[in-house]
Order: sequence, then C-alpha cells, then structure tokens
Amino acid sequence: MYNNSNSGMSSNSDGAPNGSDSKKLRVEEALPSRVIHIRKLPNEASETEVIALGLPFGKVTNILTLKGKNQAFLEMGTEEAAVTMVNYYSKVTPLIRNIQVFIQYSNHKELKTDAANQVSRAASSVSISSPVLRIIIDNMFYPVTLDVLQQIFSKFGTVMKIITFTKNNQFQALLQFSDPVSAQQAKLALDGQNIYNSCCTLRIDFSKLVNLNVKYNNDKSRDYTRPELPAGDGQPSFDPTVAVAFSKDSSSLLGKIPGALNPLSAAAAAAAAAGRVALAGQTGSSGVLLVSNLNEEMVTPQSLFTLFGVYGDVQRVKILYNKKDSALIQMSESNQAQLAMSHLNGQKMYGKIIRVTLSKHQTVALPRDGLDDQGLTKDFANSPLHRFKKPGSKNFQNIFPPSATLHLSNIPQDVTEDDLRLLFSNTGGTVKAFKFFQDRKMALIQMSTVEEAIQALIDLHNYNMGGNQHLRVSFSKSTI
Repeated sequence: MYNNSNSGMSSNSDGAPNGSDSKKLRVEEALPSRVIHIRKLPNEASETEVIALGLPFGKVTNILTLKGKNQAFLEMGTEEAAVTMVNYYSKVTPLIRNIQVFIQYSNHKELKTDAANQVSRAASSVSISSPVLRIIIDNMFYPVTLDVLQQIFSKFGTVMKIITFTKNNQFQALLQFSDPVSAQQAKLALDGQNIYNSCCTLRIDFSKLVNLNVKYNNDKSRDYTRPELPAGDGQPSFDPTVAVAFSKDSSSLLGKIPGALNPLSAAAAAAAAAGRVALAGQTGSSGVLLVSNLNEEMVTPQSLFTLFGVYGDVQRVKILYNKKDSALIQMSESNQAQLAMSHLNGQKMYGKIIRVTLSKHQTVALPRDGLDDQGLTKDFANSPLHRFKKPGSKNFQNIFPPSATLHLSNIPQDVTEDDLRLLFSNTGGTVKAFKFFQDRKMALIQMSTVEEAIQALIDLHNYNMGGNQHLRVSFSKSTI
C-alpha cells in the first residue's frame, strides 16, 4: 500500500495511532470505503491534479483538501471504483508533479462538504483532455515497439495501457496514462520530437477514448495493470525477465533526462526494437543471427540472402548440416542483425513461422577446403547485390517491415502492367492491386498477404527482365 515506505508515513494518518507497526497494521485492516485518503501532497498540488488520480477508475463525486496538512480526501462514485483505485496504486507508485503521494482508504464513508459542484466542474475540466493519447510515427526508418513507447512516455507519468496497430500503412498507438495531466505534459513535451536521430517523428493528439480495453498482453498490446492477461493469437507473450535484463542496458536507450529524448544510433534503435528477444549481455555484440523453424524442403542460402538482405548486407549463410530447419546468417554489422531480427522474427517464410535470435557465434565459418557440404554454406561477401554498401544510399531511407505491398524499381520501358501482374502471380500469390509511378520505371504491387509478398520478393528481387535489366524489389510503407 505504501510502496514499502513506512518510514515516510505521516503521524496524522486519518485517525491512525502513532508508531509505525500499529499504522502498518491499521492500513492492512482498513475497510474499503469510497472515500480515499491521500497524503504527502506537494504544496502546489491543485484539486484538479488530485481528482485526476481517481478519474481513470470511475466518477469522482467529492473532494476535501487540507492545504496546511498536505492531505486530501477524494470521494469516488462507488466503492468498487475506490477498491480498483487502491489496488492499482498498491502496485504502481501514485505521483503528482513527479512526487510520490500516499493513498489509503479513509475511515469516512462519505464526505459531507459543499464541494460537490466544484468537483464536477474540476472533473469536467480534466476530462477535456483525455488520459489517452493517439500517437502516429512519421519517417519510421527504424522499428518502434510497444516497449520503446513505454520507456519514452513513462517519464511523464504512469503508463497503464498501450495498443499498437498499423493504419493507412502507418504505425500508430493508443497510450493511456493514469491521469490526463500526465498525458497533457507528455503531449506538450514530445509532439514533433524524433525518437532516433532525424527519424521516427512523434505526432501526438488526445484520443476521444477515455479508457482502453486491452484483451491480450503481447508485443502489440499491453495492460500493465493486468499482468495475468493471455498472450492470444499466438503472439509471443511479454516476458518480464527479458524486460528486466534489457532495461539494465538502458544507457544505450532513451535518455534519462525527464522530458528529453536522446538520439540513438541505428544499432541502439534496432536493439530497443528487439527488446523482447535481445538480452542485455548480447545487445549489439554479434552480427550473426540464428534462424530456426525454417522449411527445410524449400529454404536455400540464396533465399535467406535475399530476404535478410532487405535489412543489411549478408556476408555468409550456413544451413546447419545436422539441423536443416536452422541456419546461421552473418550480417556485415551488428546493428543490421538487430534490425533484421526485429523485422523478421515471427514472419512466415515458405509456410512456416520463422524464429530469429542473436547467435553466440561471432562469425560463420566456411567449410574446409575440399570438403563438400552439399551447398549448405555460401559466401556472399563480394555479392554485387548488397543494398547498403554505398554510404548515403537511398536504401537506408527505405527500410520497412514486411508488408503486402512491394515497391518495384528498375522496370524496363517496354514492360507492361499485365507483364508484371503475370510475373508476380506466378510466385504462387494473388495480385490485389498495381500502380505505376509517373516515370514507369517504378511501381507498387499489392499481394493478398504479407507471406505472399515475402515469397514474391525472394523469387523476383534481381529477376532479369531482359536486356540485362534486373528488377529491384523491396517492402513498401504505402498502400494502393
């Protein structure tokens, strides 16, 4: 109830006797009441801020502040709302103006004051700004995950719930604070800021929603007040041990100064995004990935080179001789490995959901001279198909998660829409839409699923269209 802070308890606790033991006992025995006693308020705390502590849990019907004693009594509309509030703040530190306050049930069953009208006015002024923010991320060249958002926004108050989704091919999130004041402060400080160096710009508005209904705790949605929720939909559930391990490496993550975002290098950005799979000790240490649950009948070093090459320059690929559903992939840099892992872990390749983790190996060994390993190991170090060899290449700005829409470039002038539709249908998928750019050297083509688009990219990136013109294929952030 007191966040293990009995030493900080005030002696004038709502009629409790002196002596920390008896007070501790009294708190544990306190009967639920719809009146909440709040202590240790900052001197400048307003009634609006006190009311905001209770609003996420239900209607606030009355308030009594004792300015001289830095205390307040908050009357909730129902006892159930009060119980939910006290239970929540027993696990999460209640803050007003970044200062911890202390919350318990009061001995009073109701407040007999004439402040009720005042409360409805104050509560409505708080409600104008919802505790829920709608966040859109522009220029998303590096992945941004739920855990990254929680880390940034929790500098401004208690983050209770987050839901992430893609709309109009843009990554968006709804994020609920415990109170509208924190949401207001976060919006003022963060709107228009970049999460990482010159990219991933936050666009923030208040949502019309005042409460989010989260059904699953996974990498798309999270309710921090209900850790018992199922993962659902086969999504990886949130592993708190990974979060703890990862948070130890927070020096490389978002800045520790309240309200400020530290620009991140690409490596740290991708590491943050892959937080659920990258443990602190491994972060950024290896450029080698272990890919498992591959379709061993279909997969080749070339197909892995093409797919993983979307996120970095693949140097070597080795399909394991004794375990042909697994492969080691060596990228040219550790941040490229992090980026590939965060985008491709959990995607479908040849009908199977692949798992991508960092390997403990530092390099992928080539077979000894004269040893035939059935073409399972391939060296791509001198491949002309590396997308990121040239510093400042446009490819750095066009790194997107796998999507059903593909971007095509280097299209010969005499190739028609029908030619391309037929070519992409032959990869086993269905073409849903097609659109040429004005110069007809580039186009967008939309498959019916992300899995079909992955397959088409593997089959047709670098496809010879005739006259030695090779098609370039990448994932697009646009829809048609």
